[in-house]
Parts: sequence; C-alpha cells; structure tokens
Amino acid sequence: MPAATRALLSRAVLLDLLRLHEDLLADVTALLKGHGITAPQYNVLRILRGAGPGGLTGTGLAAAMITRVPDVTRLVDRLEAAGLVRRERCREDRRVVHVRIEAAGMALLARLDAPMLAEHEAALRGMTLQELEGLAGSLRRALAVRQG
Repeated sequence: MPAATRALLSRAVLLDLLRLHEDLLADVTALLKGHGITAPQYNVLRILRGAGPGGLTGTGLAAAMITRVPDVTRLVDRLEAAGLVRRERCREDRRVVHVRIEAAGMALLARLDAPMLAEHEAALRGMTLQELEGLAGSLRRALAVRQG
C-alpha cells in the first residue's frame, strides 16, 4: 500500500474512532448524570471497587484512569464531599494518602452495574459476535503498538 494511501486510511480510522468515542461518551454521560456523577467520577469509583479495601493513592488512581484528568485531587474532593470515598493518611508514611471507596460508593456502583452493562451492550448492538471479536483484537493491537 502506498504511504499516502496508508496515511489517509489512518486518518479516516482515527477520525471514526474519535466520532464513535464522542457518541458513546454522550450516552454514558447522560446515564451517569441521572445518578449525579460524571464519567471520570464513575471511573474512580470503579477503579477503587477493584482495588479492594486497601484503596489506592492519588498517583495510583491517576495511572489507572481511562481518560487522563488534570486534577485527580479535585475529583476525589468531590467524591469525598458526596460521601462516596474517604481518604486515609498512611501510618508508616504520613506523606502517603490512600483513597478508599465507601459503602455509599459501592451502593451507587451496584445501582449502575445493570444499566451500564445494558448501555455497553446497546452501544454496539448492530455488530455480530465475530465483528466484535475482530474489533476487540484490532483495538488491543493498536493499543499495544502505541504503548511500544
């Protein structure tokens, strides 16, 4: 394939991915807004649920985020003010602060699990299982190439 053709195809694929991202994000944002949280806040709660009782530091949260956010501290501040997470200073090293999910955060995620799964299923409902598997493989490959 000529370099110019590859460049044009790459641009078209990236633009389609960006359009799809924006479209899917709008649907998820609307769902989460109905529960009083944003997509980054949902992401933090989901990460903390997976982290278990030990929680994560702010740096750990930032590294695990799907989308980079400029200020994880403010994001956690809002979740803490809503009673969804709590911060605890490490006893061994007072400079380290762990963020842990609270029962209210777990309950919110439990309420969101089924509608979020339905949203994910509906997002690509027109694709066959084989097409989804192919797309998943292609996206994993593209991520691996980007990450070196």
